[in-house]
Amino acid sequence: MKYNEISHFSHLQHTLKFEYTEFPFKCDGCKEVGIGSRYRCATCDFDLHMHCALPSSSITHPFYTKCSFQFLTRPPGDTPRFCNACEKDVTGFVYHCKSCGFDLHPCCAKLPMMLDDGDVKLYLYKKVSAACHKCGRKGRSWSYRSTCKKYNLHVACVREMLMESWHDIYVGRGKGRRLETRIPSLKNTLHTHHKKSKGKVQKCCEIAGLAVQFVISAMLGDPTTLIAGVIGSLMSRA
Repeated sequence: MKYNEISHFSHLQHTLKFEYTEFPFKCDGCKEVGIGSRYRCATCDFDLHMHCALPSSSITHPFYTKCSFQFLTRPPGDTPRFCNACEKDVTGFVYHCKSCGFDLHPCCAKLPMMLDDGDVKLYLYKKVSAACHKCGRKGRSWSYRSTCKKYNLHVACVREMLMESWHDIYVGRGKGRRLETRIPSLKNTLHTHHKKSKGKVQKCCEIAGLAVQFVISAMLGDPTTLIAGVIGSLMSRA
């Protein structure tokens, strides 16, 4: 459920207003990058993902049927912790299973089990036996896989693509810069592992590119066609 304005325990000074942005922001809850829907205090430059602004007190996940994940404002203990979905550090809001010790970023915990734009369907798997379209390796983190089983993307690899040029993205916010700084690394993934004719490669890469767009959209906390379109248009400019 979406509210136009909310009060939030992490920012009691002011209310947070719902807004939509095509510019990247850093979520002050989970400390991860975001785009699209957010709750924001313009006075304090304070932003929250939708999932961080309106968390559930506890959740379950189909990949961990014996776990109960509790929402925490910071990771438990003093030792570094990582997200079991994307393998990246957990430094802010987190869903934590006390009995198993598993951790999930809020946006990772809410990743859709299926992404569908009408032409391409991607299903989320805990593990896949095929190589990742980005890194060429098997195993590792959760993965999105196409129905045809030709396209596999590790959630961890998508997270790496998002963070490769994070400094440029974050420093450039408010200066008209969007996602261009990291698009070359995305484009380079589309021609990996192909030894086909030019026409087939082009078609294959178009579908793979669409897959990348939708997985990135989901990782940013807004798995919508509009945001995927924004990312796609930026990819085409690079």
